[in-house]
Amino acid sequence: MAKNNVQPKPVGITETVLRDAHQSLIATRMSTDEMLPIVEKLDNVGYHSLEAWGGATFDACLRFLNEDPWERLRKIKDKAKKTPLQMLFRGQNILGYRHYADDIVKYFVQASIANGIDILRIFDALNDVRNLECAINATKEYCRKEGRGHVQATVCYTTSEFHTNEKFVELAKQLEGMGADSICIKDMAGLLRPYVTYDLVSKMKAAVKIPIQLHTHYTSGEASMVYLKAIEAGVDVIDCAMSPMAMGTSQPPTEPIVAALQGTPYDTGLDLDKLIEICDYFKPLREKYISSGLMNTKVMGVDVNTLKYQVPGGMLSNLVSQLKQQGREDAYEDVLKEVPRVRADLGYPPLVTPSSQIVGTQAVLNVLMGERYKMVSKETKAIVKGEYGKCPGEIAPDIVKKIIGDEERITCRPADLLKPELENMKKECAEWIRQPEDVLSYALFDQVAVKFFKYREANLDKVDNTLVDRENKVYPV
Repeated sequence: MAKNNVQPKPVGITETVLRDAHQSLIATRMSTDEMLPIVEKLDNVGYHSLEAWGGATFDACLRFLNEDPWERLRKIKDKAKKTPLQMLFRGQNILGYRHYADDIVKYFVQASIANGIDILRIFDALNDVRNLECAINATKEYCRKEGRGHVQATVCYTTSEFHTNEKFVELAKQLEGMGADSICIKDMAGLLRPYVTYDLVSKMKAAVKIPIQLHTHYTSGEASMVYLKAIEAGVDVIDCAMSPMAMGTSQPPTEPIVAALQGTPYDTGLDLDKLIEICDYFKPLREKYISSGLMNTKVMGVDVNTLKYQVPGGMLSNLVSQLKQQGREDAYEDVLKEVPRVRADLGYPPLVTPSSQIVGTQAVLNVLMGERYKMVSKETKAIVKGEYGKCPGEIAPDIVKKIIGDEERITCRPADLLKPELENMKKECAEWIRQPEDVLSYALFDQVAVKFFKYREANLDKVDNTLVDRENKVYPV
């Protein structure tokens, strides 16, 4: 195990209650109206940042909540005057489920910063750095123009014969060389163990000069111990969630972590009384989600099997939802067992969006059809073909043959094969555009976005809409 001479220092906390916490526990269904009354108090705590956007929030706003995700971001920014707002950005996938052309990626980065995002946590589901280049470079460019902003490049943590701490450290060094302002170790399935974490963080701190942040989930029950060892190893920032929306498949709870570090050299400096007041706001919301069935008991407890299945929190809640819709909740355990088999077949990708959805959906199909790969999703075909980049391990020839037949596989950066899309997208959705950002909503979610646009037009008297009069800070690429 690596030893280090890192001097103890105060630890920063990123609060995830406005994004990953409810994505992991209630499939991203917290509404903007439920968030806004507490944002000012969150802003006064002194967090390192508030994670408030990105991930599945964009999709959920349009698809389920009839909300404009851009308006959500602006409203939160209007109330969070002091604390940097952070988002999760899927590299060349942006916030969607396929690769987009570079002009779409650049425009989305610029629009995100212009609408209030300060920190972009950029990751690629396969840890293929080619898929991060465009987003990182665009973020650096627009941060310079805006005079603010931060690139946080991500190492997606997973375990397999192709993944070691040494390889993760090399990846961090590569990301630092690409211009990252900080590194996030993203443990989306809660796979890290305490002493492995100490070793990884120690080695990474010795190898890179920029700050290291750690993100994990409580699914396996080890997350708080993981954080303590990471803190001892010198990690700079950790991700936590207010306790009513913590644990289970979410993050470790903020308040106990803050209390545990009080009076130590790692003291966060956060006021526990302020946190308790915020906690009281979320308690009745938690009860509401439980009583409505949004918060399923399957995602609230500890399941050490996650160390075997490697299913991240957001994926777990979505699997439960998928099986419930099919009336096949009885197949839950079989699907969990199928997930690692599909992952191995596909070359051991880390399970994070979109690869987690691809593997999870294929596992569901394999179980429900009663025959493996009898039905194959177009996304499974795409990952085997190489449309998402290079998987860490090789995919067996028989699996390739079964899934894509004799189709030629892609070996270059996948986005190099994509023609510019932005101008065509503008033409396709011209009748619906009421703000520059609408073209991006359409580009990522096409008919889902159109459905929302139609709702917006039909309910202008009900929608709190400031689109026409607001200052336009989003410019053409």
